[in-house]
Amino acid sequence: MTEVQATSRKIAKRLIPFLILCYFVAYLDRVNMGFAALTMNADLGFTAEMFGFGAGIFFFGYFLFEVPSNLILEKLGARIWIARIMISWGVISTAFAFIPSISIVLQAVSGGYIDHARTFYLLRFLLGVAEAGFFPGIILYLTYWFTAAERARWIGAFMTAVPVSLVIGGPLSGWILDSFGGIAGLRGWQWMFIIEGLPSILVGFWVLIYLTDRPADAMWLSPDERIAIQGRLDAERSNRETIKHYSLREALANRRVLGLSAVYFFFVCGNYGLGFWLPQIIKASALSQGLDVKTGIGIYTLTGFLIAVPFAFATIAMILWTRRSDAKQERLWHFAGPAIVGGLALMCAAQTQNVMLAAVFLTVCSMATFAALPTFWTLPTAFLTGAAAAGGIAMINSIGNLGGFAGPYAVGWIKDASTKLGWAVDATGATGIALTMLACCYLMAGVGALFLGHDKAMEIPGQSR
Repeated sequence: MTEVQATSRKIAKRLIPFLILCYFVAYLDRVNMGFAALTMNADLGFTAEMFGFGAGIFFFGYFLFEVPSNLILEKLGARIWIARIMISWGVISTAFAFIPSISIVLQAVSGGYIDHARTFYLLRFLLGVAEAGFFPGIILYLTYWFTAAERARWIGAFMTAVPVSLVIGGPLSGWILDSFGGIAGLRGWQWMFIIEGLPSILVGFWVLIYLTDRPADAMWLSPDERIAIQGRLDAERSNRETIKHYSLREALANRRVLGLSAVYFFFVCGNYGLGFWLPQIIKASALSQGLDVKTGIGIYTLTGFLIAVPFAFATIAMILWTRRSDAKQERLWHFAGPAIVGGLALMCAAQTQNVMLAAVFLTVCSMATFAALPTFWTLPTAFLTGAAAAGGIAMINSIGNLGGFAGPYAVGWIKDASTKLGWAVDATGATGIALTMLACCYLMAGVGALFLGHDKAMEIPGQSR
């Protein structure tokens, strides 16, 4: 092992576990909404379309502030800005527990009637504003420490926080819903927001103490280690800028950046459209089979454990697939291939009438799409540097995450329309049309990436085009 490789592993050992923790609490705060809906919707009088709109409006706040947030991170440093992001979103996430009280306060201030749905929409929008810049900020941050040749595995390791948050957070959320209802006069979903929101605030303050902005500031590295890793990163950046140096303006208008934004939009449409509704899909399937009676486990706890299964497999797939991508030094097919497989698997789940077979297809879909997700972020980071990377990565993520509105809202609209029109539902408990629509999103993401292609020469210093 060379000195640079040893230093890289030392950096990973210090940074990656902590960043996984940060993203874990971030994603837990983002997706616990799906579990809250199991009882919150009835308590607050939300229809499926209302919930879908509220779940998705988060991404409008996210979209508007994503690029400015990442540019601020580039100037202020990751330590201060990521801490700010985590503390503010933790406060807002906890506030969801008090939607009825906040509605009363807003009515008193505005002098008009503010229903719970409007309060819900407002908090979701503000949560998106608060969290904007976190994920692309971390992707940008990783480019300060790891070269393109090894980046897939470390992005993949960081992003295991997503399926792990569902493996752990699913049973936890279900248990809170089953066990905490009535304590101190609060419903189970209210306790869930409080219990799962506070860690974001605490970890945010920890970020201020723990994170280091760049290798030059890392006193936990020796002087020789700092020089070795910075030299390798500088050589890689010089190689890219020799081939093509993008200004911030050029990056934001670049066809490849816009194309990747579209690819990510369709991918996120599928991910969040499925993710926000999965607890309700699983609960409906479990009730239809009488699994709560057969197992003697509360329906919400049972739902959490059932959801954990596909994401446990997805965690393993994500780690192995990103390591394979680094070993092969291949990016495009390592994203497009599993995106297409995931879409086909979800399409099969939408068509089958067998609950167990649908569960298998959903597991394959989760494994494939989560394996694809980290590899996607090696595509823009292979040709963008500096301020162009900060703006370009944020732009791709912000435009792409509008799919986080489109997917959940479309599923909610289709479900309400299905109920009104009396359309049959499939074995998953959701209309086959909704799941087929999400499956097509994954397919378009994979095929779109293949059309865009990937210039490998931008990644490796000294390699000609």
